[in-house]
Amino acid sequence: MGLKSRVEREIFNLMHPMPVYKPLRKSRPINRLDVPSAWSGLEEIIESLLIQFSINRDSCIEFGTEYGYSTVAFSNFFHNVKGIDLFLGDAHSGLKTDHYNETKALLSQYPNIELVQADFRDYVLSDNNHYNLAHVDIVHTYQETFDCGYWALQHSDCCLFHDTNSFKEVRQAVIDLAKVTGRKLYNYPHHHGLGIII
Repeated sequence: MGLKSRVEREIFNLMHPMPVYKPLRKSRPINRLDVPSAWSGLEEIIESLLIQFSINRDSCIEFGTEYGYSTVAFSNFFHNVKGIDLFLGDAHSGLKTDHYNETKALLSQYPNIELVQADFRDYVLSDNNHYNLAHVDIVHTYQETFDCGYWALQHSDCCLFHDTNSFKEVRQAVIDLAKVTGRKLYNYPHHHGLGIII
């Protein structure tokens, strides 16, 4: 369930603390997609994350691409970016008609982006690659976030999770994933929250 009011979010987040990530600096990447996105603003900390955590820039995988706002943001910094999505929306982002072709057209000018129309549960069965960075922004339930995040953490150096301050299920899944994998956890508390497990 999403945390509706500011007070409800603050109380929940106080009860489930995460160390705060403080970027060295913010910078706007050159390529940005002009579509509405709850991810807007987070593109300004990507470069800082990569530098602070010494993340290589060969490959990035993203689960939950929607119209490609974050995908394009990542494409500024990685040689290859793969976006996995059903392109149908969900209960939290709003159900939509299939918009794969629309998104593919929007991103056609970025040759380093590959889109895959698939459910993450099916996709991970055939991908054993390792990625420098993974990003999880799928349906905001505990189990799906945990399952997708667990695979992503096994196949990446760093994993980002959007909506840690807006959905208690996402926040709890990220906290639990950090415990289970023994990795360090941070949270950037702006723009709906970005969990960082390194």
